[in-house]
Amino acid sequence: MPSDDTGDPATFWQTDAGLLSPVSIGSGEAASDRAVVHAMIDAELALLRALSAQGLAPRSVGAAADAVYREPWFDLDLRALAQASVAGGNPVIPLIPLVRERVARHDPDAAAWVHRGATSQDILDTALMAVARQVVWDAAGSLRRAAASLLTLAQRHRDDPAAAHTLTQHAVPTTLGLKAANWMRGIVDARRQLLQIGERLPAQLGGAGGTLASFVELFGAEAAAALPARFAVEVGLQAPDAPWHTARRPVTELGDALAAAVAALGVFASDVALLARTEIGEASVASGGGSSAMPQKQNPVDAVLIRSAAMRAPGLAAQLHLAAGLAVDERPDGAWHAEWPALQDLMRLPLGAPARGAELAAGLALDAERARHNLDLTAGLIVSERLGIALVPLIGKARFDALIAAAGGDAPLADLVRALPEADGIDVDDLLDPARSLGLAGELTDQAVRRALQEGIRP
Repeated sequence: MPSDDTGDPATFWQTDAGLLSPVSIGSGEAASDRAVVHAMIDAELALLRALSAQGLAPRSVGAAADAVYREPWFDLDLRALAQASVAGGNPVIPLIPLVRERVARHDPDAAAWVHRGATSQDILDTALMAVARQVVWDAAGSLRRAAASLLTLAQRHRDDPAAAHTLTQHAVPTTLGLKAANWMRGIVDARRQLLQIGERLPAQLGGAGGTLASFVELFGAEAAAALPARFAVEVGLQAPDAPWHTARRPVTELGDALAAAVAALGVFASDVALLARTEIGEASVASGGGSSAMPQKQNPVDAVLIRSAAMRAPGLAAQLHLAAGLAVDERPDGAWHAEWPALQDLMRLPLGAPARGAELAAGLALDAERARHNLDLTAGLIVSERLGIALVPLIGKARFDALIAAAGGDAPLADLVRALPEADGIDVDDLLDPARSLGLAGELTDQAVRRALQEGIRP
């Protein structure tokens, strides 16, 4: 059996380095196991600060929490913590004595206040929301960079005609600028939605059965009712309307927003992968990936990896909805536990995919000359819609359909139109020019650019 540098064979097999999820490499630390554990520690300490700030615990308790908060936890053994979590079914239970021990070093009396009145779900739900908040901010930054690069492309290619595709085939003319603007619009919209969700991520504090009964017994009803809001302030989240142990909308809304962000990037990446095909050549990337067997290849790897994330994200979001629908009683039996890996994987994708998207957009070049060449592949048929609007009133629908069917090969469309007596006086070259059939492409591009600028996107 192979082993890593530690000489421990088990380490080789148990270390998750993201080997089979390269889209997340280098950008998933914010959603790592260590980040989750630190967020759980922060939640436990935030509860101590909240109790102290409310006057429910001595001020020394808050001081001890602050002291522990400033300490590093480099010696924390994640693997041992994970193994210890099996007995109680969650990682909070074995973490509590570790936090209590740290607090006791500063104030032995304060250690007795650790986790008082709370339940494991309070701490883990709060921790995951705190992790999600950081994920949202990090992802939003990468999305902004991707949108900024696309804004530049939209302005640069505003009036460069290109073939629009519907159902994989040439449809009508559009512009390279509008293509870039549409990619940007989707990313900007997804970013806005993600930030809105990030601003309302709630803390969780309900006690064992979601009634805050322990806090009522300890401190009275009025103090217990005020405590969740204070806890939320201390942990940097929104105050919950009520305990949400089985009302999992905060999780499903978050999952949907994360998946939507990845989907917007997926649309962009999919179009780039298509346009960068050798036979199309309307897009090229700054740095492509090589092949193990074909040295000539420059694969659009960032686009490929983003597409892989876009294929995975919807299933993870659906898994969160499935778990939410099975969150029975006052605390779920398994449904809550099923959320954790799905949510963690889903948070990793919007960290990796936007980072790859920003790189892809920054190095993307659009080829107006090649786009014009491709427009001419059908020898004018791409403007059949415009041509029909002009000719059908003159020659009727049946004759027009026959003319389109006859076009091609030895019968160029332009010559067929010129041969029509009814077309005498019509500027056929103008009528068949794709650049004259762009509709509101330029205006739609300008509109998307203006809205992006209003949202703080800058090239």
